[in-house]
Amino acid sequence: MAVKTPIYLDHHATTPLDPRVLEAMTPFFTEHFGNPSSKTHAFGWKAEEAVTVARGQVAKLINADPRDVVWTSGTTESNNLAIQGVAAALRDKGDHLITCATEHRSVLEVMKALEPAGFKITVLKVDGNGLVDPDDVRAAITDRTILVSIMAANHEIGTIHPTAEIGKIAKEKGVYFHVDAAQACGKIPVDVKAMGIDLLSMSAHKVYGPKGVGALWIRSREPHVRLQPLFQGGGQESERRPGTLAVPNIVGMGKAFEIAGELMAAEAARLTRLRERLKTGVMEQVPGVQLNGDPTRRLPGNLNLSFLGQRSDALIPKIRDVALSSGSACASETAEPSYVLRALGGQKERAVSSLRFGIGRFNTEEDIDLAIERVVEAAQPS
Repeated sequence: MAVKTPIYLDHHATTPLDPRVLEAMTPFFTEHFGNPSSKTHAFGWKAEEAVTVARGQVAKLINADPRDVVWTSGTTESNNLAIQGVAAALRDKGDHLITCATEHRSVLEVMKALEPAGFKITVLKVDGNGLVDPDDVRAAITDRTILVSIMAANHEIGTIHPTAEIGKIAKEKGVYFHVDAAQACGKIPVDVKAMGIDLLSMSAHKVYGPKGVGALWIRSREPHVRLQPLFQGGGQESERRPGTLAVPNIVGMGKAFEIAGELMAAEAARLTRLRERLKTGVMEQVPGVQLNGDPTRRLPGNLNLSFLGQRSDALIPKIRDVALSSGSACASETAEPSYVLRALGGQKERAVSSLRFGIGRFNTEEDIDLAIERVVEAAQPS
């Protein structure tokens, strides 16, 4: 069977829209175009109903109360709202926040921006596989700590952190626990109750939904999370995030999360098989290749390899017909080696020679076999 090229293997950057998601969204661009804040006619009622349904779909995937789901423009905004919002609301209680060295920039840079205002930030180290040690989290918490922010799964190396263990520690210490779950939701189980999470950032476009929409789940009971909004100017989302809701996108996010919940177990098993096929095919034929990230505690579709002795920025253009990346799409404008890989403690050479493969829902074995062929061909000494 002929393989359609180019093959897309960059699903951590974004995912294609699932056709079922597009089908659900389409009527809300043209037929059901009302503003959900319009309470006096059927157009507004229909839009409000659709938003409510989507809120339930998102909440079901994470085992949460739908009323605690707040719509945002994406995970970057959700992370900003969670961190800045808690910092502003709890300034009277404390001034210390904890995160780790491999977090997304929308966590690290937000925390860094709080330092001039007097906040103290602890950035925990990770081990050689990119894992945070829960004991390090416990040791870092002081009587001035107000927030721990540790992602569920890493966007470059796919490592899955011990979220439930960290959540338990945060609960024991009476500290809010925020989790960036952009890469995790819909790929691995995320349960805000079982994991002791207080704030959860989510994205639609990482799970075959539309770009431009995300959500922040904010716990309202045990404890009731105090949070100051970033924006003013409207009463939407219980005044936590004002602005007219993007109904088509919200409908799409809800549908994408619903589909992900239905397919997750089977999809994870299939993507893991494809990932191992890709890893074995490349590592058996190219010398000097090293795996980055935890070998088992990683996202099903993630494979991050370093091709020692070669630079990824020179290697990628030689890999014909395959779309992949050398790290986080959000940081691809910088020429610096991956800060995530540098945080693992390895040599700089490993960071500048890495390729990130993101395998997704619509990839096939034939795609993987062609990708192996192209990567092996490109990685041969010239």
